[in-house]
Amino acid sequence: MAEDLRIGVLGPMTAVVDGRQVPLGGPRQRAVLAVLVAARGRPVTQEALIARAWDGGDPPSPATLHSYVAALRKALEPGRTAGRAARVLIREHSGYALRTDPRGVDAERFTALAARGGELLRAGDPERAAAALEEALALWRGPAYADLAGASFAAPESARLHGLRRSAQEDLFAAELARGRHAAVVGDLEKHAAEEPLAERGWELLALALYRAGRQGDALAALRRARRALAEELGVDPGPSLRRLEAAVLAQDTSLAAPVPPVGGAEGCGVRAGGVHGDAVTGGAVPAGVRHGRNLPFPLTGLVGREDEKRRVAALLAEHRLVTLTGPGGIGKTRLMLDVAHARADEDGPWLVELADLEDPDPRLVAVSVADALGIRDGESAARVAEVLGDRRTLLVLDNCEHVREAAAGLAAELLARCGGLRVLVTSREPLGLTGEAVYEVPPLTAGAGAELFLSRARAATPGWAPDEGEARAAERICAELDGLPLAIELAAAQCRVLSVEQISRALDDRFAVLVGGPGAGPVRHRALRAAVEWSHRLLTGPERAAFHRLGVFAGSFDLDAATAVRGGPVLAELAALVRKSLLTAEPGTSPRRYRMLETLKQYARRQADPAELAAAQAAHRSWVLARASAAARLMEGPHAARATERTDRDQPEIRQAFTSALLARDGAYALRLGGALMRFWYRSGHVAEGLGWLSAALELTPDGEPGPRARALIATSALHYLKGDFATAARAASDAARHARDAGDTVIEAQGLAYRALFEGLSGTPGTARRAEAAVELARASGEPWLEAEALMVLGMLLRADGKGERAREVLTHSITLAVACGHRFVQASSSWLVMKSDLDLGRAGRALDTGLATLRALEDDQDVTGWLVIAHTTAAALARCGRPGEGAALLGAVEERGRRVGFSPELMDPVDGPRQSACVREALPPRELERRLAEGGRMKPAEVTGLLAAVAAARGDRAEAAVGGGHGAVGAGGGDGVAADVPGDQAVAPR
Repeated sequence: MAEDLRIGVLGPMTAVVDGRQVPLGGPRQRAVLAVLVAARGRPVTQEALIARAWDGGDPPSPATLHSYVAALRKALEPGRTAGRAARVLIREHSGYALRTDPRGVDAERFTALAARGGELLRAGDPERAAAALEEALALWRGPAYADLAGASFAAPESARLHGLRRSAQEDLFAAELARGRHAAVVGDLEKHAAEEPLAERGWELLALALYRAGRQGDALAALRRARRALAEELGVDPGPSLRRLEAAVLAQDTSLAAPVPPVGGAEGCGVRAGGVHGDAVTGGAVPAGVRHGRNLPFPLTGLVGREDEKRRVAALLAEHRLVTLTGPGGIGKTRLMLDVAHARADEDGPWLVELADLEDPDPRLVAVSVADALGIRDGESAARVAEVLGDRRTLLVLDNCEHVREAAAGLAAELLARCGGLRVLVTSREPLGLTGEAVYEVPPLTAGAGAELFLSRARAATPGWAPDEGEARAAERICAELDGLPLAIELAAAQCRVLSVEQISRALDDRFAVLVGGPGAGPVRHRALRAAVEWSHRLLTGPERAAFHRLGVFAGSFDLDAATAVRGGPVLAELAALVRKSLLTAEPGTSPRRYRMLETLKQYARRQADPAELAAAQAAHRSWVLARASAAARLMEGPHAARATERTDRDQPEIRQAFTSALLARDGAYALRLGGALMRFWYRSGHVAEGLGWLSAALELTPDGEPGPRARALIATSALHYLKGDFATAARAASDAARHARDAGDTVIEAQGLAYRALFEGLSGTPGTARRAEAAVELARASGEPWLEAEALMVLGMLLRADGKGERAREVLTHSITLAVACGHRFVQASSSWLVMKSDLDLGRAGRALDTGLATLRALEDDQDVTGWLVIAHTTAAALARCGRPGEGAALLGAVEERGRRVGFSPELMDPVDGPRQSACVREALPPRELERRLAEGGRMKPAEVTGLLAAVAAARGDRAEAAVGGGHGAVGAGGGDGVAADVPGDQAVAPR
């Protein structure tokens, strides 16, 4: 990294190295750097970099992009010598990342200073807050990314920064008011309100400053202007804060006088939440007793995708006297509650009590809030409220109780105990915990309902817009990415006024920046996604918060053992609290129970965690993943292979997360170990491209890594290149693996490397490779590992067959199968059986080949070995055609080709000599039309239908396939009959000395 690199984007882009401004080149080259700056340290793939920097224009060649990167590297690291690795603009995975001190980027420095200023303001230190905020705002030299204003990639980041700038400016005004400088800031506030007429907080601050300056009439006029601006532009009334402030100004409420408590948050205007309400609004003219009627507001929009939920909640409310709707912030609890309550036909009510603005959990204040909603004078206790309610048949709705849960629970318990006709419907992120409480966890919207909601709100925000097919698909992606959270979906849809649907989709990596600007009349916590999550985060205890931050490192669901490993100790109490508070979801029906955190909550948890805490959690997560993968790898070859494969497949999100965090942490040694442990899973499952991608990154990151882990990673690389059909690269990797294994004293990997090198060089046409395979057999036998000897014999048999020594190959392969069966090495058992099939086809024994194929395919289905099943099914299709069953052979070939396309694997590429020949055998056995029909039929077959086809063939052959394997799945080639020639003595199948 340069001694002193500073990059500026708060205005035209600049870069200063060691005090000297450096040239950044033309617009496209500057756009490349801007994309990486906007990514904020995250890697950007080459494809994404080109798409964003060229912004819809003709994409350049990779060489053009590389030349721009090289020029930027030269500008940003002028002292870097040729051949030395770049440290600022680095190559990462399949793209690039900008690695620089965040303090060196003015946007990051501004963000940190603005956040610090806001914290100091809320902590009651307006002097230091003002200093930090002034320093932050002084960094701006013009609009963010000013010279790239037309670029679509810059719009979300620019919008995020300008939103933060507005908030910082308002925080500064609030700090000045807290310092008693109300008269001095009136002019600046007038200008701010004119420039941001829809920002309600700006109007609140202006009115408060005018009032404190002795200008009550001007304060009221400012509030009227705010009301008019909101009505004309958005068609909404002012929010609760503006309305409370207007009432307080009219009443000359003493809470408005200076000095005032520090101003903070989106509500802040010097009016304490809940401090201007009740008698201050009504003037004490509330009649005694209780009102008859209801006070539920009528929503302005229809409820989307919640019909089932409405029926379930209504049924619960008919059965139970206390029903609580729970779920994370933004899940739609209040909106669902309103529709359920409106559908009720109670003789009195429903009565809505909004508790979100009640900051003090004093039980008396909760009782007062209920009394206010019901119109009860002097209702300062639950007893007084219960006395007035009596035996009325009433529905009472307590909205947003989580922050006053204990007080709300006490009030509800007393009212329900004393009022027999009362039912209570509650919304809370945490249940009240009362006996008899029916809890309904509001689920996320389904994919279809989420897309419907998004498009409905987007059309309302942009009249006349009709989404095309691409935009509709992008909307579905947005809703899936946003976890089906209605609040997040509605905030995203509202951005359609400014951004395209595709831009919104791309911007969700930083969702808290783009999902802002909710309706000004709504609750403050619903005007931005961050505010909704912060509300829950503030209610956590210290240990719960620490657990929340750590558990955010999981990519998918996890169980208690995984949580304990990542937390670094007992976590059950915190886990239960997070489930109770709707920050984790327990997945019903799982045993052991699994838990899941919404992606939005995970992003927030990671951002809130201290960097050292996050790094420790990620390291613990990586250790857990490696232990899981290593344990599964030991089971992958034996009778428990299917279970190990299934478990590893379920762990895929965590594995990918572990690789990503390891590579970002530059922990290549870990990535090598994890890649080596996953070799057989990737091989069996056909994840060739993914496996090679991770292994290549790990090997590139650790050119001088420990020889043992490097050897295992190279063996995995060799095996996957073989599946890809790249035998030359596979052979080189195997040779390197053997060399590193020899240095590490790892005889097992050395023998594998020698065997694989011989095999892949032989497949590439190098003569004499069978002799090298014999040496590998000897080394494997010396290791004392029967499974390794079986694998080396498999390779030798394959090479002997390639040399035209079919009978000798069959003997060696038969011995390989015998050893594999004895030690439970299913992979070699199946692979050697496949090679025996091919030898039988060479020797004209198609019936034997077919029987072996049918039995082996059944075993592979049970083992979930995808690539093994595909190659053997491919050969079985040829055996079917040779046995006079070309129709079934073509159908099986069609199934193989379709499944192979889905996983990205081709038996013909892996087996370039025999594979095309086997396909031709099938294709030439049928007329063209019949061939195409049967191929298409096979491509449409479900797995169960393919299994049925093979079972029917086996039955028609008189179950000879069963006889060939001694009646079981596990001993291919171990029995008699017409399958593998089990009559070959074992000592005859040993490789020549």
